[in-house]
Amino acid sequence: MSAVSLGSISQALQGGKFAPVYYLSGEEDILKDELVASIIDAALDPAARDFNLDVRGAGELTRESLHTLLETLPMLAERRVAIVRGLEQWRKNAKIWETLRDYLARPSPSTVLVLVSGAGHSVDQDIVKRTTHVKLAPPDADAMRAWVVSRAEHAGVSMTSEATDHLIASVGSSLAHAAAEIDKLAAAMEVGATVDRADVELFVGVRHGETLADWVEAAARRDVKEAVRLLDIVLPQTGMTAVKMISALGEALVGVRLARAIDDRLDNQRQLQDALWSYLKRERPRGIGSYSDRVNLWMAAAGRWRSRELDDALRGTYGTDEQLKSTTISDPRATLTTLLLQFGSHKEAA
Repeated sequence: MSAVSLGSISQALQGGKFAPVYYLSGEEDILKDELVASIIDAALDPAARDFNLDVRGAGELTRESLHTLLETLPMLAERRVAIVRGLEQWRKNAKIWETLRDYLARPSPSTVLVLVSGAGHSVDQDIVKRTTHVKLAPPDADAMRAWVVSRAEHAGVSMTSEATDHLIASVGSSLAHAAAEIDKLAAAMEVGATVDRADVELFVGVRHGETLADWVEAAARRDVKEAVRLLDIVLPQTGMTAVKMISALGEALVGVRLARAIDDRLDNQRQLQDALWSYLKRERPRGIGSYSDRVNLWMAAAGRWRSRELDDALRGTYGTDEQLKSTTISDPRATLTTLLLQFGSHKEAA
């Protein structure tokens, strides 16, 4: 069974409809936490939570305690909720899986069970077949904007469109980083205040034009002087690492190489734009931000490279990524600078 969308689950919860067992997986732990909170809010009256909500870590459970957790009846309420986090802590051949699978074959009608798997761990396909599976993946550009706006409203502030754009540009696709910065903004502002771009620049500490996206654009366009200047500004930012920067650059260069390959065949900017949009709509890659901004960058940068040069740049970026992940690298700034200088070593760049 394919994973159920977060939107459909949220709609069902609002209508008071609950699955007997939810299985949450995927890379976005913060979305899992939010969905768990939504399930609890929808399923339990606040007055009944002390008696009918159990939150346990998988590592602390035995077969006997899991059985007790699953078979306990609600107290003075229609239903109870049981949360089990960190299923990956159980060994694959552990007997406790048998207890869980026995329950999944005949789940209690008075219990809503939520099973949570940590980020970076593969899902158990047998559990997927027996549960309502929700895979929490990084949001696309529109979903990211909607999430930031909603998170800010829950924190007690509203954000202008420019503030939202700049916050996303400052934190990238990291929901955890975005949540931390939104909480910081909410703590600094009065309840009900409107956050503008200047507030984001002040409290997040990243000025407009000095984000990771700006560095990637400068590097992809082979503006080496600007890329090196931004390197000293972006790399020290909170939550930033050289590996994160090189990963974002590599992703952009793959798109530029795609645009270059299509342009070599079509030699028509309108057709190139249509082809790139078709690719994005078909593949729907996550975590790359606005599709419109991405297409514009790919097209603008493609004209500054020859195909062979882009191939060399991609190989160099991959090699730099390997170096940065090595424990022998002591100066990541120098490593990134060396790569940027290679981008500008061709006549065309000069």
